[in-house]
Amino acid sequence: MNGKTVLLEPLNVERHSEDLFESNSLDVEGENWAYLPYGPFDTLKSYQIWLEEEASKQDPAFFSIVRKLDDKAVGVASFLRINQTDGSIEVGHINYSPLLQRTREGTEAMFLMMEWAFETGYRRYEWKCNALNKKSRYAAQRLGLSYEGVFRQMAINKGGNRNTAWFAAIDKEWKSLKECFVKYLKDENFYASEKPIISLSELTKPILYKLDDNEFV
Repeated sequence: MNGKTVLLEPLNVERHSEDLFESNSLDVEGENWAYLPYGPFDTLKSYQIWLEEEASKQDPAFFSIVRKLDDKAVGVASFLRINQTDGSIEVGHINYSPLLQRTREGTEAMFLMMEWAFETGYRRYEWKCNALNKKSRYAAQRLGLSYEGVFRQMAINKGGNRNTAWFAAIDKEWKSLKECFVKYLKDENFYASEKPIISLSELTKPILYKLDDNEFV
């Protein structure tokens, strides 16, 4: 998946692992791993062993997010729970290093994955996260995925209970969502500081499906 600022490549341990480990090491407090069922990894070797196992799978299908500015892998994401029969696919295992967080590159990576899914013919694009993970919940809605509710006690994560919040976009929303991303990602929408003039959440908020009056914001 080839964008203007990023390239999403199938995860390759030999090509990407050192960049990813170095990028992740900038998260000195390990906050990125708090809601993931694995990590953090203390050594490059332990990280590579985990990556080798994940890279061999077809579901989840992992991608490295490579920044075109310096050809450096600075994050990962995957497609998972791929259901071609019903036309649903989930984006998950998203782990952005500090180099990718809150950047235009990070947003474009998510746009490229959503674009691929809908334009390949999928009807439903899902995002699930720990219900306690407010950053992930906000990110999902910023990207135009609507809140659909919480599955209680859905899993055990690192010895603790995990309630899972569900978000999704569907195919009839894609045309409007794509217009939002294209408008947001234009060079003219960014100051020299790379701060956007119009935020993506301003553009996508009118598209979000309103579940009920208690919708999470």
